[in-house]
Amino acid sequence: MQSETTQATQLITLAGVLARKHNFSLPLDYSQADGERILVFARELTLPENVDKQLPYLVFFQGGPGFGAMRPAANGGWIKRALKEYKVLLLDQRGTGLSTPINYLSLQHLDAAGQAEYLSHFRADNIVRDAEAIRAQLSPGNPWSILGQSFGGFCVLRYLSAAPEGLLEAYITGGIPSLSRSAEEVYRATYLRVLAKNRDFFARFPDAGELIAKLVTYLQDNEVLLATGERLTVEMLQLLGINIGMEQGGESVYYLLEQALIETQNGTRLNPLFAAQFSGMLDYNTNPLFALLHESIYCQQAASDWAAHRVRQQYPEFNYRTDEPFLFTGEMIYPWMFEQFNNLKPLKAAAELLAVKDDWPALYDAGQLKQNRVPVVAAIYSEDMFVEMRYSLETAAQVGNLKYWLTSEYEHNGIRMDGEQILDRLIALNRGARLR
Repeated sequence: MQSETTQATQLITLAGVLARKHNFSLPLDYSQADGERILVFARELTLPENVDKQLPYLVFFQGGPGFGAMRPAANGGWIKRALKEYKVLLLDQRGTGLSTPINYLSLQHLDAAGQAEYLSHFRADNIVRDAEAIRAQLSPGNPWSILGQSFGGFCVLRYLSAAPEGLLEAYITGGIPSLSRSAEEVYRATYLRVLAKNRDFFARFPDAGELIAKLVTYLQDNEVLLATGERLTVEMLQLLGINIGMEQGGESVYYLLEQALIETQNGTRLNPLFAAQFSGMLDYNTNPLFALLHESIYCQQAASDWAAHRVRQQYPEFNYRTDEPFLFTGEMIYPWMFEQFNNLKPLKAAAELLAVKDDWPALYDAGQLKQNRVPVVAAIYSEDMFVEMRYSLETAAQVGNLKYWLTSEYEHNGIRMDGEQILDRLIALNRGARLR
């Protein structure tokens, strides 16, 4: 398979870092290499003093699915640690960032069946195929190192299953998936985690319940429009819970609730600040691939059939009633979201088709993983709301040559908050150091 690449003619200077852009023309469907092609973008980072050195690559796989790689402004966080010995490659996974982005505009030329077929090529299996095609261009004949955060860790396990010869070493933060558990099993565990995070949130902020009760009453009595044009509903308000599983996320939600309602000469009104900031705390309009393909990351030869929606019925406390405490939901996708979010509405029919798709290819090779020889080091967060610790430990026991650091110090977004220290500890563990 041939790929084409073009590079920026000049390096871009950030604060203490040099960046170079790469664009790759790659097959949409690797079984039809001469068919439709997409653009995959990656940004290469290096220190000025290392620009002419032949350093190995560390490729970053972003969490999601459906989010582009970070856009660094300076030499900080985990990148600062990585650049001491690597060139860093920030990969915009297909469909995200500058990599032929997915949204209702880019798909409007296709009918629902065509959209679903097109979107079926944007899972971890093809993300890894893209990475291998890019490696053949940037580092021919040389394996490279990879780092996966959250869903990026799912991509790491796929890489170890399908193309271990391309890897020198692998690091994972908050993202070891189950190799075989169904989407239903994953969500049953996740709802319990979300319940625990709700208890923590309302214990930390004792007046939050009262603030939410007033806001819910206002929403039920008034038509409230968000800055993005949608009517704010109670179930949409519950989606803010995706933030309470992040470090500093609970604070952000609480401070937003504090400012939700204001008193005016014409009575109580929704604060325009709330309407604007609320939309910015949810990614469904801006990153539709997250909603479209999230459940499919758990699917192997099975349909998700709106697993989070179905499993929710086993936890009726999440279905809001005025005589019961309000609860936030978490990282769950519901069919009604494609009726309420403006940028998801045009993709509703495609989402329905993806939900019943039952021939998703297998993502992991248990036999290959058992005999894995690529050094793998993972940070597993015991209090993680997004990735169930028990399932991560279950998988870790099934993967050869994998070491892990189990910690309660960080939430799911630990690498964003303290990335330099986390990556340093993982590299040290890989090099044989004992952790204190």
